[in-house]
Amino acid sequence: MTQQAQSEEGRSTRSRLTRRLIAFTARFQRPMTLGVRGLVLDDQRRVLLVRHTYVDGFYLPGGGVESGETLVDALKRELHEEANVLLDEPPELFGVYFNRRFSVRDHVALYVARSYRITEPRAPDREIAEAGFFALDALPAETTIATRARLAEALEKAPISPYW
Repeated sequence: MTQQAQSEEGRSTRSRLTRRLIAFTARFQRPMTLGVRGLVLDDQRRVLLVRHTYVDGFYLPGGGVESGETLVDALKRELHEEANVLLDEPPELFGVYFNRRFSVRDHVALYVARSYRITEPRAPDREIAEAGFFALDALPAETTIATRARLAEALEKAPISPYW
């Protein structure tokens, strides 16, 4: 191998390593977070809401997507953990929102689920203080603004915001 060929090969290897290092470093400098929420409706058109022990308000059930997990798998896991809900059919993706209140790189996917079963009533624990179905015209006063906005968008044809 000529000296010029060795030099070009060395530059190519350094370039590949540099690109990998930059990509690896970017994961820690600018991490993006991704979450899911489920809009679960029953036959009476009531919506499932949860109240956590560590934050005020009622929310649509959901949480973060873990490494190696699909959005739907994360939703299934969160629905089961927070409300003992098992999906019978795939949920419908309603939208993906930028959650700028949480961070500058947080996004939330909202799914609508209509076909499911509840394995047993959800008892309160260290994470979930309460989980239950509520009529749309009788939501708890503590239902968050973002939750109310998503319900209006998905169920009342309100204009859809790009922001959670």
